[in-house]
Amino acid sequence: KMSECMRFRPCIDLHEGVVKQIVGSSLKDGEKPTENFSAILPANEFAEMFKRDGLKGGHVIALGAGNDEAMMSAIKAYPGGLQVGGGVNPSNAMQLLDAGASHVIVTSYVFVDGKLDMARLEEMTDLVGKDRLVVDLSCRKKDDKYWVVADRWQTFTNLEVNVETLRNLAQFCDEFLVHGVDVEGKMCGIEDELIQMLGEHSPIPVTYAGGATSVADLDRVKALGQGKVDLTIGSALDIYGGDVPYDAVVAWQRKEEEFEKQSKMGAFGFGGSFGRTYS
Repeated sequence: KMSECMRFRPCIDLHEGVVKQIVGSSLKDGEKPTENFSAILPANEFAEMFKRDGLKGGHVIALGAGNDEAMMSAIKAYPGGLQVGGGVNPSNAMQLLDAGASHVIVTSYVFVDGKLDMARLEEMTDLVGKDRLVVDLSCRKKDDKYWVVADRWQTFTNLEVNVETLRNLAQFCDEFLVHGVDVEGKMCGIEDELIQMLGEHSPIPVTYAGGATSVADLDRVKALGQGKVDLTIGSALDIYGGDVPYDAVVAWQRKEEEFEKQSKMGAFGFGGSFGRTYS
């Protein structure tokens, strides 16, 4: 499967109907999470900005209840441009896609009591279609291995993120979304080892999120992931109160697209062979 160049993927995280950046691992039932940022602008304005800047394939994640209205407003502001996750199940998935989401992202619904429920995964795939489903493999490190975590990242599942898991689950979805939960929202650096594994073994497109602190991280992920792993930068972006200029990230994306266009035209002697190949 050929895909275009590596991409920066934007995100809109919703908490209590407000666009926020939260330290993901601090989301616990009944406790107030650690917030890095809370926006004044509504969700749809961020969606409009991403649409204006041609940033496709970003994700809107609802963290807990009370986000339906904000989520719908974002989807409608950028039809076909955003994936949506957080509480997605068979009862609401079609409604989200019909409203304009490009994909639905499934997490906790396909894990029951810390185990992957293949029947539920197949149910989701049959309902929405493989090409409109993203499986969230957000994970934490334990005993030198990466394990998928569910239920707002509080529960370790029995599913290890490895070659076998990536190959197996790729049959049921269009893409993977992987948050490095240990570093997510902490702006303390990315999970090199995880990104390397994803680039080497994922048979389908994958987006990594967690710990990015600079525009240089885009180049770093491009190298580590062999150009096959896309990157989300959240808390570190200036639009979310951080230091990384959003405009510089957009400029990086334009440069990648230009390079790819030139390559396709054979300007760099690549002929038409450039692009991302997933085996």
